[in-house]
Amino acid sequence: MDSVRSETAPVPQALKILVAGGFGAGKTTLVGAVSEIAPLRTEEVLTTAGVGTDDTTGVATKTTTTVAMDFGRITINPSLVLYLFGTPGQNRFWFLWDELATGALGAVVLADTRRLADSFAAIDYFEQRNTPFVIAVNCFDNDQRYTAEQVREALDVDGHVPVLLTDARDRMSVKNVLITLVEHVLTMVRSSVPA
Repeated sequence: MDSVRSETAPVPQALKILVAGGFGAGKTTLVGAVSEIAPLRTEEVLTTAGVGTDDTTGVATKTTTTVAMDFGRITINPSLVLYLFGTPGQNRFWFLWDELATGALGAVVLADTRRLADSFAAIDYFEQRNTPFVIAVNCFDNDQRYTAEQVREALDVDGHVPVLLTDARDRMSVKNVLITLVEHVLTMVRSSVPA
């Protein structure tokens, strides 16, 4: 009897990246813009129950919110896959962050200049855990633009942390953010600079 050889493809290495930031910063949009699969979204409609709990200042037209996570995937090559996990933005869902952050290579902190102070919680979270991160300033249409250096100064982040201007709706713009994050992680590993 002839032996049948099973040729199996190697299992790709998986890298986990978090996408964090304040409520309404564009995390769900960013994950969806770059994912090669239909992203998993756990969005629910904002209801009157959230009035007084969810601050919609600056994002009054927002009608939904992520209640657990967003998930997307990008295949870099047959041996490397990035998994993107978008965190929920409201304080009441932050208990999920520890589970989502377990095993993460690094993070993208998506900042909205209309609500820049909402970025501090994510920055503090990753700094305290020594998780490498980049700041991606989501440049919305018709909003006042600031330079990356102005945002760096306003957020008081160290000079080695990349700050980029991006459009969370644009696939190539988001890819650039992810490439910058991976390069930042590699630089930190080589130089042993704290996150």
